[in-house]
Amino acid sequence: MPVILGSGSAWDTACVQLGNAARHLGLDDGLHELLRTPRRAITVSVPLLRDDGSLMVLTGYRVQHNLARGPGKGGIRFHPSCDLDEVKALAMWMTWKCALMGIPYGGAKGGIAVEPALLSRQERERMTRRYAAELVPLIGPEKDIPAPDVGTDEQTMAWIMDTYSAHTGYTATGVVTGKPLSIGGSAGRAGATSRGVQLALFAALRQTGRDPYDTTVAIQGFGKVGALAAQYLHDAGCKVVAVSDVKGGVYNPQGLNPAALIRHLAEGAETVVGFPGTDTLTNDDLLELDVDVLVPAALEGVITIENADRIKAKIIVEGANGPVTADADRILEDRGVMVVPDILANGGGVAVSYFEWVQDMQAYFWSEDEVNDRLRTLMERAYGEVAMLATTQGVTMRAAAHIIGVSRVAEAHQTRGLYP
Repeated sequence: MPVILGSGSAWDTACVQLGNAARHLGLDDGLHELLRTPRRAITVSVPLLRDDGSLMVLTGYRVQHNLARGPGKGGIRFHPSCDLDEVKALAMWMTWKCALMGIPYGGAKGGIAVEPALLSRQERERMTRRYAAELVPLIGPEKDIPAPDVGTDEQTMAWIMDTYSAHTGYTATGVVTGKPLSIGGSAGRAGATSRGVQLALFAALRQTGRDPYDTTVAIQGFGKVGALAAQYLHDAGCKVVAVSDVKGGVYNPQGLNPAALIRHLAEGAETVVGFPGTDTLTNDDLLELDVDVLVPAALEGVITIENADRIKAKIIVEGANGPVTADADRILEDRGVMVVPDILANGGGVAVSYFEWVQDMQAYFWSEDEVNDRLRTLMERAYGEVAMLATTQGVTMRAAAHIIGVSRVAEAHQTRGLYP
């Protein structure tokens, strides 16, 4: 299948991926445009009263890309680079991800352009609650269900749930997922995305005939996803030789101890850089290490046309959303690098978010083992469908994943028809 190239932005990459899938499926121009265009995209003003009495005005976003298969689902990120195009791309990827995973949700995403580390806890709470109040008409357990993302966590979700509940007059636990267990969160949710990455990576190793105990791994991004992915992979026998955060990375060819690194950060260290017994390297250096598997688990657009030909890993498992640009994808394909795409590899998070929502709606909760068993079933089924289509159609794993996701959303539109 010929591949259209893009400029490298997240939105351009997302549109290229949709365009390739739409052409493969033979969708007409009108349906393609319907699938490309967000259902709703809003920008909101978020005034924040600082602790010193000064006022700053931030910009927030929420995009509901497609609701044909169910309520919107997608995280909220607090990051300085957050803008409408980025949020639109992330919402589109959520649409295909939910469809690929067989979950009855549409895709959504949101965020505020802010550096949360520069705010006090009280300022973050005020900002979150004001943002949530602006979204009250749009979100809800049967409308649009936010979750954590970059720069947000379970406490952020608790504030949003409480704000929404105050406006509606009753406790609505199902309005968000990724909440603390004490207010309706799910066992197994905190590590779900990371566990999904591990399941996807091990499926790729089985497919390519590789032994996990003879597999070296480098992980860019030692945050919510990357840290636990490193721990799970280490515990399962892989040799994690390098990890990094925003300030740089650490490398040890004999293997790192992710649990010790996690403790190091929990005890007050600001970065993994300088951890005893390791060499320091940059994030760019980490991407180009001579390892078997590379897991980009930070932000989008880190593997580009500029560095794709220097990637040495034979398998890339996308823990982050959109870490490989459309231009880089073509280079990696030509070089025979296997890419397990984001909408498959990091689908564990939305899968267990769905489980959390189901548990909240029925007020009946499962054990962590039950959650993990259901997650394994969904991940292995989705991986098997993607691998089978990739083999039979002679396309990449990314193309196959998007063909499946886009086809399911297109079918939902065609079945429902168009309200005049």
